[in-house]
Amino acid sequence: MIIVTGANGFIGSVMVWELNQKGLTDIIAVDSVGLSERNLLRKQKITKFLLKDDLWPFLETEEAKKQVTWIIHMGACSSTTETNKEFLWENNTYYTQRIFEWCAEHGKSMIYASSAATYGAGELGFDDTTDPEKLRPLNLYGESKVLFDRWAVKQTKTPPHWYGLKFFNVFGPNEYHKGAMSSVAFKAYNQIKDTGALGLFKSADPNYKDGEFMRDFVYVKDVTGWMAELMEKKPKNGVYNMGFGKPRTWLDLAGGVFKAMGTDMKINWLEMPENIRGQYQYFTEAKTDKWLAAGMSPAKWPLEKAVADYIQNYLSKDDKDL
Repeated sequence: MIIVTGANGFIGSVMVWELNQKGLTDIIAVDSVGLSERNLLRKQKITKFLLKDDLWPFLETEEAKKQVTWIIHMGACSSTTETNKEFLWENNTYYTQRIFEWCAEHGKSMIYASSAATYGAGELGFDDTTDPEKLRPLNLYGESKVLFDRWAVKQTKTPPHWYGLKFFNVFGPNEYHKGAMSSVAFKAYNQIKDTGALGLFKSADPNYKDGEFMRDFVYVKDVTGWMAELMEKKPKNGVYNMGFGKPRTWLDLAGGVFKAMGTDMKINWLEMPENIRGQYQYFTEAKTDKWLAAGMSPAKWPLEKAVADYIQNYLSKDDKDL
């Protein structure tokens, strides 16, 4: 039995799909959003769905203590603009600590979502071997994630296998509900479909030309494939980057979207809002040496191939869900 939290969200729902692809269907899906409000699991096989607060009573049952093998904890508030510190700490830090402690107590393994937001502006690079005490995130969301990373590495009683995953710019099917937090690929597709053009922020940093800020874009199918691989290979415990390992520009991404849509590229340049200038990442690049040295697989979905799959097999269809 595998518990997946955030299972009615983006990466969590795709992880349920990934497990199903491998013949694993004894899944307890957990989310704060009920299936009557949004159902990203309608095509997947699960054993049971629980609302977020019902996870704790379930974990006290003999069924959970005996049958659960892994908890894949993707549930969180993932808004990088959230300003309620107590809400973030409760949802992202303390909730994860409780799961970690339960797994340690009962000998269960755990994967949890950290974030590339923990790296801040990248002044120390984007290296998953960096001491989390040294990292300075640019926003409260990143702070809530690095707080847990710092706590986890200090624990002497741990789950037998535990992995914190620093997701970079993940995009792909089932992200449609995320609004402002959805990927540029998703927003670009809809903008181009509606207007024939794409709006991108001008650079507010003289070191970068317009459209040439660089991000490590990674397809959700790579991410869930890696999580399944962690469950199989069980490398050394700790925090790992989840990125392609090579940054690409916004213009590269835009070009991929226009090409997949079969239309000519047209960009409208917009002024970057004052409220995000101080916390904007101009460059991210997942250092993947630790991951590859552990015998894990490199990314399988280059940007252009991933964007084409996303647009042609999901976004352009009436039924967009995985």
